[in-house]
Amino acid sequence: MSKDLVQENMNSRDIRHNWTLEEVLGLYNIPFNDLIFKSHSMLRKYQDPNSIKLSTLCNIKQAGCPEDCKFCNQSAHYNKQIEKKAFIGVENTVKAAKQAKAKGATRFCMVAAWRGVHDKYMPELIESVKAVKALGMETCLSAGFLKEHHAKQLKEAGLEYYNHNIETSEDFYSQICTTHKFSDRLATVRYVTEAGIENCVGGIIGMGETIEDRLKMLIILANLPKHPKSVPLNRIVRLPNTPAKDMEGSDDIDFVRIVAVARIMMPKSFIRFSAGRRQTSQSVQVLCYFAGINSIHFGEDLLTSPNQLPEKDAELFKKLGATTC
Repeated sequence: MSKDLVQENMNSRDIRHNWTLEEVLGLYNIPFNDLIFKSHSMLRKYQDPNSIKLSTLCNIKQAGCPEDCKFCNQSAHYNKQIEKKAFIGVENTVKAAKQAKAKGATRFCMVAAWRGVHDKYMPELIESVKAVKALGMETCLSAGFLKEHHAKQLKEAGLEYYNHNIETSEDFYSQICTTHKFSDRLATVRYVTEAGIENCVGGIIGMGETIEDRLKMLIILANLPKHPKSVPLNRIVRLPNTPAKDMEGSDDIDFVRIVAVARIMMPKSFIRFSAGRRQTSQSVQVLCYFAGINSIHFGEDLLTSPNQLPEKDAELFKKLGATTC
């Protein structure tokens, strides 16, 4: 057998879609140093361990979402202090994308606080995707539930990623949202996959869920027919005027363990530290990068809440000798 074929067979053992809760719990609970060594080895095997991918979010339609997701301050059920803003249109979207590119972002994610994509906005969304793509940036859209024909239209326009997080396990989902079902989330993930768009799908840690709930979420993602290209991991931000203000949050070491397990289960994916970096110490962020994080949401704002300042990120990357892409 050739060396290349031997290596291919070895790699195929890492890319799995048949994880069980029992084995993932066993992995999560091994001694911390052993777990981090294993996850960093997987990072080094499949990724550049010193490269961080920068993605920027842009609110193209703010607040007024009819869903009651308890972690979100753009829900119409909670925070009335967030100003409701209509769809900003193609020109303003492209302007924001140019600003993000000038600051170093290579992926631009357009976010709309809708229950789902509206037919009447599809022409402008398609034009926005094409215009951002023409800037040489990767295009991502997050606009709620997708119908099958919308996914196909966005693929034809050149959309590369669609973000639609599953947030937590199916068992815990009814505790954080009652206006739709967990299966609705999975349907959008399926339509995205079938259309040939890359999935950007992850979840939130610290909403009161158990360790098992967190691992079940990762199992759903890793057992998809194709691993998500991007897996955003968020630490809950206790936003005022929402039920999130009373959520328990997550222990630093527990969060690093989740990062490590995600890296081992989905070694070729970008594991992205999204919300919660501003509330996480620099030392813990460094542990996250070593454990497997290789992407962040970059910029002063994370939609309607403050993000870690870009100069702080640049300062840390310089200390680490890390490059950005």
